[in-house]
Amino acid sequence: MKRAKISIIGAGNVGATTAHWCAAAELGDIVLLDIPQTENMPKGKALDLFQAGPIVGFDARIAGTTSYDDTAGSDVVVVTAGIPRKPGMSRDDLLATNARIVGSVAEQIKITSPKACVIVVSNPLDAMVQKTFQVTGFPPERVMGQAGVLDTARFRAFIALELGVSVEDISAMLLGGHGDTMVPLSTCASVGGIPIAQLIPHERLAEIVQRTRDGGAEIVGLLKTGSAYYAPAAATAQMVEAIVRDKKRVIPCAAYCKKEYGVGGYYVGVPVVLGAGGVERILEVQFTPHERLAFQKSVNAVQALVEAMTRLTG
Repeated sequence: MKRAKISIIGAGNVGATTAHWCAAAELGDIVLLDIPQTENMPKGKALDLFQAGPIVGFDARIAGTTSYDDTAGSDVVVVTAGIPRKPGMSRDDLLATNARIVGSVAEQIKITSPKACVIVVSNPLDAMVQKTFQVTGFPPERVMGQAGVLDTARFRAFIALELGVSVEDISAMLLGGHGDTMVPLSTCASVGGIPIAQLIPHERLAEIVQRTRDGGAEIVGLLKTGSAYYAPAAATAQMVEAIVRDKKRVIPCAAYCKKEYGVGGYYVGVPVVLGAGGVERILEVQFTPHERLAFQKSVNAVQALVEAMTRLTG
């Protein structure tokens, strides 16, 4: 059976760690691309990872490159390119610079891998995936953003920490924009099937929700010189797996919503069925009145972000 070809654009911490997770899971052959000051950097990282194969026990061809020609014909392209957040920097601060970078990457993907599914990880996420969609002109189901998988994982991790239980027994869902306005659906959260509201007082749950919203900023503050990459990369690899193995996973990600949820043509975090065709279906959940207001606030923030990007970059 033909192996999937997975290209990762950006060989920094997130990109290289995504390659690591994908290789370890034998999701396909991997091309790691970057345009660094040191030309051979992506080749060095790819060779190092390839040499881990005999130890860990995975078979995957892994190549590093600075040429988009080597990514041609990819089944999945992951975009992590862009400058990272620094302490005190919001996702919005990254907007103009990363829009130019991601727009340039999208132009190359359009030429070299016109049939690929594209997973955008670059921040500010909601605007960057919109930019990729606009530039590639791909069908919306083949362009998506990694957001909800990571946000949900953080929420689940904090709940597990609070209750002293396994993360495997926690089910949760977060929707909306990837950032301060994300919307945790407490009505969809449970521990071993027990509604979360029966286990955690409302006030304490609100604190956990806020820590989830601040999850990325908390790590930036602790690292001082970088941002999160282990969990974002693992979340991205889960999305890659759902596509290349046609898993039909029900997971939240930034998907193009037009009629769905009344969004009107923007990328926002919603639960989707993710398979070989990319976003094969968007699932619409019933909101409480409070959740509906919070979701609309998040959608408004995404719209404002995209409009700001348009003003800055044209």
